[in-house]
Amino acid sequence: MKIFRSLLATTFLLVTGLASAHAHPHEQNPAPESTVSAPPEVRIAYTEALEPSLSSIKLLDRSGKALADKAVIDAADHKVLHLPLPQLAAGQYTVEWVAVAEDGHRTTGKYSFSVK
Repeated sequence: MKIFRSLLATTFLLVTGLASAHAHPHEQNPAPESTVSAPPEVRIAYTEALEPSLSSIKLLDRSGKALADKAVIDAADHKVLHLPLPQLAAGQYTVEWVAVAEDGHRTTGKYSFSVK
């Protein structure tokens, strides 16, 4: 029984350690489901440092057309991606992101915001 508990504890520690290596957003600007004045950029801060060549942000309009997709890693903080935006008209927009942590773990997501 002691060996089983030890194996179970080791497995738990390994699994939780692997899960923490994934890069997840912890700050998104504009925020999901927010209504804002036309922002100059989309900024997403992640929980892990990102691999620049594999991480991205794309902004789509209501019809699904990509309006911006040239995201860059913050030079001072490799956990932050910036996507410069063109002047946005009033309407709803979707942000699609891909984050690849420096250890190779990939996560994806999307959210919407509106411009007033």
